[in-house]
Parts: sequence; C-alpha cells; structure tokens
Amino acid sequence: MWIIVIILFGTLDVSPYARDTSISGFLLGDSMGHSKAEKAKTHKRIVAIASKRFREEGLAGVGIANLMKEAGLTVGGFYKQFDSRDDLVAEAVGSALGAWKRQVDAAASGGPPVTFESLVDDYLSRAHRDHPGTGCPVAALAGDIARGDKRTRALVTQQIRDNIELLATLIHDANEKNKRGARSQAILTYCALVGAISVARAVSDEQLSREMLKTLAVRLKGRTY
Repeated sequence: MWIIVIILFGTLDVSPYARDTSISGFLLGDSMGHSKAEKAKTHKRIVAIASKRFREEGLAGVGIANLMKEAGLTVGGFYKQFDSRDDLVAEAVGSALGAWKRQVDAAASGGPPVTFESLVDDYLSRAHRDHPGTGCPVAALAGDIARGDKRTRALVTQQIRDNIELLATLIHDANEKNKRGARSQAILTYCALVGAISVARAVSDEQLSREMLKTLAVRLKGRTY
C-alpha cells in the first residue's frame, strides 16, 4: 500500500498540471509579485538619490557608478531599472518638480494658505539657498537642462508654464483690475526668483548673498500690484 502512495505522490509531482495548481505554483506567483514590488521600490530609491545628487552636483557631476553605490547596488543593476542615463535624468528631474502644486493641494486640504508673498518668501529663503538638493530643480539645473534631452526639457517647460500660471492667478486674485498685467508680472517674478537664488548661491560673500535675497523679496512683494 505504501508503494502505491509513493507512486501517486510521484505522479502528482511530475505532472505539469499539478505543478501549475499546486502550492509550489502559488508560492512562485507570490515570489514573482514580491520581486516586482522590490524592483519598484529599488527603482524609486535610485530616482530619489539621483534627484538629490543631480541638484547638488549637476547632471554631469554625478556618475552612474556613484549613484548605484549609494543605493547599495552594482552598476550592472542600473540597466535592469533604466534603458539609459537620459531616462534616469528625466525621472529624477521630474520627481523634483511640482513643489508649488503640492503646497496648493495641501492648502486645499486644510493646510497653510498659499499666497504670492508666501511663495516669494519660501523661494528666497536661506534654507532654499543652502539646500539645493531638496530645492527647485530649475534654479539648480537650468544650464544643464538647456543642454539636456527633449523629454527632460519638455517636463521642465510644462512645470515653468504651470508656475507662471499660478503666480499670475495669485496676482490677479489680489487685484482683479490688472488681469493683463498679472501674467507679465508673473513672468518677471518667476525669472527673478530663479535668477536670484542661483546668484545668491554663486557668490562667496555671505552678506551680499543675504542682501540679494532680502532685497528682491521686498521689491517683488512691494511691486506685485
């Protein structure tokens, strides 16, 4: 009788149908799902690291080997996650965009209100100046992006359009009589913000750097309308 039982188990084990519907088949599917989840988590981690490092050191200042090492991975693993370096750049830059929109969404959910003055003050803060890795990617990477691939430039272009539109809306809401001038003021403001934070980071004189940020903030808020 035991011989019969052994034969039956052996038959079940070698059957393709049995393998597809057995517990081992279920575990294989679960393992595959876990593998995909781990891959997605790793992908996200690489993008986050690259986003910070690119803003700190420039697109050309960071090598794939160093990024992968920081992520605890080998260079060979990079191409399991991305087709090319340009793909990583686009994702990294794209993930850094949308800070103002997130503030607006938070305000709509009961967070602090977003005003023209609050955006100017936050952007021209010393915290933003001193931490480019978590700040605006346009201010940190404008020159690199101008020489970048079409996908990255398209992402940044759309973000700049959205930011200008938000500024124009805030300016118009504060003074409905100046609708036409609101967009012009918004463009002037945005370009001034990006330029000011870039120059404030560039100069070696701390007092001059602070003076630039403070002066522009005062002038922009004083001439908004």
